[in-house]
Formats: sequence, structure tokens, C-alpha cells
Amino acid sequence: MPATSSSKASDCKQAPGVIVPVVNLKRCEGKADCVPVCPENVFEVRRIDDSDFATLGWLGKFKLRVHGMQVAYTPNADACRGCGLCVKACPERAITLARR
Repeated sequence: MPATSSSKASDCKQAPGVIVPVVNLKRCEGKADCVPVCPENVFEVRRIDDSDFATLGWLGKFKLRVHGMQVAYTPNADACRGCGLCVKACPERAITLARR
């Protein structure tokens, strides 16, 4: 039987905001696998910001165009409790956890 959000949240050992997810926009393809697994609703997948797009090289820009210009952002990063479910779920290995 699949785990529920409440049981996933109990696996998170860290206080909110000590660990934050970092999304590598060069790797992210916007598949949104991180969104449903996060018990703290940290992620959203949306169109890449123009300023972030401008920092990418030609290959990164091409890749994003192919994948619909969608990437994961972390508007609720302060809610992260460091469970690592997003890291495991990301097929591109675009997410890492970092201590603040």
C-alpha cells in the first residue's frame, strides 16, 4: 500500500528551513516528479523565468525549448524538512539538498 503524505512527513527528521532543495535548471526537464512526492509542497513546475533562461548556455536553452520551457522552482523552500523524496524522484538528478 502506498505511503500517504502524513507518513512521508513523519520520515522527515529536520526542522523546516535548515535544509533546502536546490534545482539545477541545466538538468531539470520540468517533468514534475518532485511535486507529488513532497509532503511539504515545496515545489511548483512552471515556465522558466526569462532571467534564469538568459543564464543558460545554448545547449541548456535548446533542451528547455524541447521540453516546453518548464522547470521546477521552490517557492516554499523554507518548508523543506530534508526528507530527500524529491531527490529520489527526479529522473534527471536535478535536485540536491543543501544546508542553509
